[in-house]
Amino acid sequence: MLSFALSSSLSSSSIKPSWVSVRATTPSLLRFPPPSSLSSTPLRCSVASSRIGPVRCVSALTPELKTTLDKVVTSHKVVLFMKGNKDFPQCGFSHTVVQILKSLNVPFETVNILENDMVRQGLKEYSNWPTFPQLYIDGEFFGGCDIAVEAYKNGQLQELLEKALCS
Repeated sequence: MLSFALSSSLSSSSIKPSWVSVRATTPSLLRFPPPSSLSSTPLRCSVASSRIGPVRCVSALTPELKTTLDKVVTSHKVVLFMKGNKDFPQCGFSHTVVQILKSLNVPFETVNILENDMVRQGLKEYSNWPTFPQLYIDGEFFGGCDIAVEAYKNGQLQELLEKALCS
């Protein structure tokens, strides 16, 4: 299981994150930038009411976070970003995908997106997919629960996983 840990330092009577790291089953330790370093590049946002002033949206997917996510999804053949972990899924959709992967005897890593809001928000932009779980196979985004269930039922998921694990 991959886990994201938040380290904090005391500064001006408030706790501010100093770095965020990923601990993997592999010996590597990946670091995330602190949330304060989020890009201030504005995104296009629409405002429904004219009473509200200009709105600036901030991208949660910083270049550093993108690089780290690239490393995570390419360092393992199958990665599931989910609520909870494979031993204790914390939502029904995550549980369903875990059960599918376990039934296929597929080795897979999980990342608990509930442990780090920056990672959770950044992943939505990274995959261009708004919900979780998110399944990555052989470094590529495969889909969420509905797509995994459908592909499992028609045999496409088993076929794709066999190809990925044999490469």
